[in-house]
Amino acid sequence: QVQLVESGGGLVQPGDSLRLSCGPSGDRPLKYHMGWFRQAPGKEREFVAAISWAGSSKAYADSVRGRFTISRDNAERTMWLQMNNLKSEDTAVYSCAAASTGIWNSTAYRSALIYNFWGQGTQVTVSS
Repeated sequence: QVQLVESGGGLVQPGDSLRLSCGPSGDRPLKYHMGWFRQAPGKEREFVAAISWAGSSKAYADSVRGRFTISRDNAERTMWLQMNNLKSEDTAVYSCAAASTGIWNSTAYRSALIYNFWGQGTQVTVSS
């Protein structure tokens, strides 16, 4: 069992930036493929970005490509989501997730169903 903890959410204005962090509680290594998902009020959870265990492969939702960057440092046991040029439609609860390592597939890891462990989420609100 892995407990994931997110941080970095907040209230920002359109065009601003935020960086979300995610890591396991305790001293567990981060030996998982990882992803970020978000859920806005009244909407279904949607894929945002994913990164392979080694950090060499990444996938992004079309809605965030070019604005968001996913990265990780396994030595620090941390994954980040750098969000630039935020828009009001980015307002949501952002959750990180971890999946047992297997063969990386950028399509498969867009699905929430493949992830085994989830964080509690952090609120991002973009409003003027």
